[in-house]
Amino acid sequence: MQENYQQKTLGILGGGQLGRMVIQSAISYNIDIHILDPDANAPCKSICQAFTQGSLTDFETVYNFGKNCDVLTIEIENVNTEALEKLAQEGKEVYPQPHIIKLIQDKRTQKAFYKEQGIPTADFILTENKEEVFAQKDFLPAVNKLGKEGYDGRGVQLLRTEDELEKAFDAPGLLEKLIDFDQEIAVIVSKNNKGDLKAFPAVACAFHPTANLVEFLFAPAGISESLEKRAQEIALEVIQKLDMVGILAVEMFVTKQGEILVNEIAPRPHNSGHHTIEANITSQFEQHLRSVMGMPLGDCSLRTPAAMVNLLGEDGFNGDAYVEGLDEAMKEKGVYIHMYGKKITKPFRKMGHATILDENVDRLKERALRIKSLIKIKA
Repeated sequence: MQENYQQKTLGILGGGQLGRMVIQSAISYNIDIHILDPDANAPCKSICQAFTQGSLTDFETVYNFGKNCDVLTIEIENVNTEALEKLAQEGKEVYPQPHIIKLIQDKRTQKAFYKEQGIPTADFILTENKEEVFAQKDFLPAVNKLGKEGYDGRGVQLLRTEDELEKAFDAPGLLEKLIDFDQEIAVIVSKNNKGDLKAFPAVACAFHPTANLVEFLFAPAGISESLEKRAQEIALEVIQKLDMVGILAVEMFVTKQGEILVNEIAPRPHNSGHHTIEANITSQFEQHLRSVMGMPLGDCSLRTPAAMVNLLGEDGFNGDAYVEGLDEAMKEKGVYIHMYGKKITKPFRKMGHATILDENVDRLKERALRIKSLIKIKA
């Protein structure tokens, strides 16, 4: 018998732009969304059915929030997994499962999982402090990553030479061999509680030179058919070996030798899937909703080539946000603007994104650069 999805309330830990775009998909299915977020002005606040201001890492806050929901999910990994575990034991559906969130919260256990499961990844060494990083100077060039609480480029240091060892983190982390990669790609996969699996086509990611977060994204990724197939196989292998329900973004390197190595994973909607709202038959946000609610998974096929540009706060500007160049961008065919409901801008803050659709892949790249130079978020 078909479930009545409308009778289930979905609680999301985190009320940022990812939750906001999940709500936009949920509206189509009359599914009520409850949001917990520490920010009184979180982007989700005005469009969810119930909003609770509170800490995502406090046991009592998360537990009390979850008691009023039927299904729980996340839009950020830094949450209290013990409270989610207790809610799951009491019969709440929690996806991704709490033990998986806990594993992914720490890049150290994440990397150990890849090694144990035979998932291809860069060589690494676990370190407890700065002194241990110094002792591994022969391992350079490498990337020093904090085990916990790094995101959007925070908690990552590139150490090419001994002279740069001073920048190492004095906290539990890891040293990862610096990969001479050809390009960075991502594949988003999903699994529901019935075991159905789907993979989105791979995308190519280009990173901001100083902010160390995705600046551009291109779909298709422009890789060979065999590499595309291998990337999707690896991403599906990761979600199956985790036995995870929900959506999983798998970030990967394509090496100069044509190998694919898993870099990091995120058990939630991800920056590398924003283009799917317009470019794919089913968006990553609807797929996340479908997977955690036990619905049939949607078709992930790409409708048309697309580029996504992150709209970041301009360097040197803090205060009430003003979007420069918006009218001009809106006049262009196949340009879709998504602002995230953030009233205050600051340098490199993710304020929105633009998706550009074009059948001509070469022209698409030119247009993405133009839109990036056109739209400026200032104060």
